[in-house]
Amino acid sequence: MSLNAYQRTQSIVATPRGTERRLMSQITGDLIEAREAGLKGAALMPALHRNREVWTHFASMCSQPDNRLPDNLRAAIVSLALWVERHTSTVAAGRDSIEDLIDVNRSLIDGLTGENDPG
Repeated sequence: MSLNAYQRTQSIVATPRGTERRLMSQITGDLIEAREAGLKGAALMPALHRNREVWTHFASMCSQPDNRLPDNLRAAIVSLALWVERHTSTVAAGRDSIEDLIDVNRSLIDGLTGENDPG
């Protein structure tokens, strides 16, 4: 199967939940690699920035009036995104570990990995 055909097929069968899970898995993998490489300061910024960016996007999506998630879940995601924003700054400044960001991402991935989710 050609790459284009594979990509078309994937875009047809992919669920939003599955796409979000794959994205968070990739980003969390980047954070883990950075931690294992012992990266600090500026060297850590690409992984931190990408993580912050996706959480900001999740918060933005949850603030949209047509978002169909339950209000309490939307509020929890926005709250986590705000925490990620603040904690990322402390990690970038070298005042805290990247480990808590990894743990939060893993919790989200676990939540996106439902028994009834085909994605």
